[in-house]
Amino acid sequence: MITIPQEIRKIYESSAVPLLMITMDDNGALMPVLMSDGLLAFHGLDREKARQYFGSRSAGGFFEKIHPDDISKIKVVEGEFLKKHGQYDVMFRSRKGIESDYRMIHAVGYWQQLPDGNEVAVVAYADMSCHEEYVSDLVTRYNLFLRDEFYTDLLTGLPNLNYLNKCSEDRVREIRIGGTEPVVMYFDVDSMQFYNNQYGFKRGDQLLLLVARVLSDEFGQGLVVRAADDHFVVIDKFTDRDELGTKLNRINDRIKADAFGITTGIHAGICVGDGFTSTAAAVDHAIRANKLISDDLNTVYKFYVEDDDTRFRHDRYVVENFYKAMNNGWIKVYYQCFLRLETGNGMGFEALARWKDPVKGMIPPDEFIPALEKYHLMHELDLYMFEQVCRELELRHRAGLPMLPVSVNFSRQDFDYIEVAAELERIIKKYHIEDYGIDKSYFMIEITEQGLVSATDRFHEQLAAIKKSGFQLWVDDFGSGYSSLNVFSSFDIDLIKFDMDLLRNLDAHNGANRIILKAMVAAAKKLGIHTLCEGMETEEQKQFLIDIGCELAQGYMYHKPEGLDTIFERLNIGIPIPNWESNSERKELEKRWAESGLSDAFEL
Repeated sequence: MITIPQEIRKIYESSAVPLLMITMDDNGALMPVLMSDGLLAFHGLDREKARQYFGSRSAGGFFEKIHPDDISKIKVVEGEFLKKHGQYDVMFRSRKGIESDYRMIHAVGYWQQLPDGNEVAVVAYADMSCHEEYVSDLVTRYNLFLRDEFYTDLLTGLPNLNYLNKCSEDRVREIRIGGTEPVVMYFDVDSMQFYNNQYGFKRGDQLLLLVARVLSDEFGQGLVVRAADDHFVVIDKFTDRDELGTKLNRINDRIKADAFGITTGIHAGICVGDGFTSTAAAVDHAIRANKLISDDLNTVYKFYVEDDDTRFRHDRYVVENFYKAMNNGWIKVYYQCFLRLETGNGMGFEALARWKDPVKGMIPPDEFIPALEKYHLMHELDLYMFEQVCRELELRHRAGLPMLPVSVNFSRQDFDYIEVAAELERIIKKYHIEDYGIDKSYFMIEITEQGLVSATDRFHEQLAAIKKSGFQLWVDDFGSGYSSLNVFSSFDIDLIKFDMDLLRNLDAHNGANRIILKAMVAAAKKLGIHTLCEGMETEEQKQFLIDIGCELAQGYMYHKPEGLDTIFERLNIGIPIPNWESNSERKELEKRWAESGLSDAFEL
């Protein structure tokens, strides 16, 4: 039985902040523990109905008011949060009533230990449609229990967030009175979930204890706090950037050297100087800097700069306007043609997403895709792109254009939220592709090599289902830094696309990439796998690819990405389209290629 002191319950239940405390009973059922008045108003419920609403995941419960397309995403994130006691950070669409409009909701949650020793999940909600304040760390900064026994983290013995909230301003004031500038560092243990999965939670706790010990040793005069999960906050005197950077690299090396098994260490966001308007703001800035390090294992730390705020506001604009962009057609398909090197004719297209925004103008993919990945929205974009390609089949057919095959990119993340093969089948049936004389082999599903290397059993099963359905499976960005030859033996793939950096740097390191590309093209052909090289920009590169037997190439030298409307404009004023091969020519060339590869294999 979970017990919350009455005076604390009264304070939090009367709060205007939409705040929920929830736990799981012995049977694994969700059990609301505390709901604020702000939460009740947020969802338009009284306390009793809210208890039933948040405690049920069946009809009439929490998911009834969630947008159907967001339910699978929430289930995945929520399941990980409840099972592994990690962090809850998700955006979704919800509404107060069945007839009301959907609102974009941002939910952030952490686990908190109560006075009776039990743990509860604390979740804060914000309606992003009408609030502008940043709330991603709302719960961590919310001073839940101002009682002495809650100022210490039970695992590490370090001060916890409650202590940070109460005492950090005093510590900063002391540093400034002493004539020194304060610095805040926000540490994150890299790939903690993977470490727990590989070595177990007991070893994971030992790793956290090691991090706590090393940080306390290196920042002996500073305030070292364990925040939620695998995050730590340090407040100390600032001396010099280079000196601090040297110390952080030393901390990272010590942790990697002393940890059990293999860990990739830590990374830290740092706030010092003009960004330190208050401790809360400094922690906020340090968190943002830390998140921008992302998965770059070569970067241990990053200092916060004002541009980080610009990046945050940009990401927020992308997420808030994403569904509007799809509904209004601001996100369009741009087609980039593949060149068949043997004939000089076009073989097919890659469908690329381009966002032409009425406010921001053209938003490049590298500026909106990371935001969609961060907030688990990539499956929405990828399905939208596939459907747009299918929708435009009729337009291409009616204009008399050759029906070249089209490749569509799918993120590794998609397979966690949707059954990709089933969704592809649904869209294919909706647009009756047989009316245009094509079948499912006309579509190539591109997965990055990085995604394949980290494949789960469920991912394997879905890829097999895609192949069995008749779609082609292509591997994108091969050689981009994640290369594993296991890709050839673990997956039934039709083509590999070599990363453009291999072609751009042909002569680096005594021509190593020339040797690598030649060997990989030969190996792929013997295995019956087609090859394509990205980034072809010069005649010299083109000739090299022809010489080594690469089949296809993609790059600005041959064709720049363009929308279907641009192609139609050229046709309307009499500019002929490039030479594009027909379906019969494609099948004949691929048959001849397969036969030549078979004869090569017999020669081994």
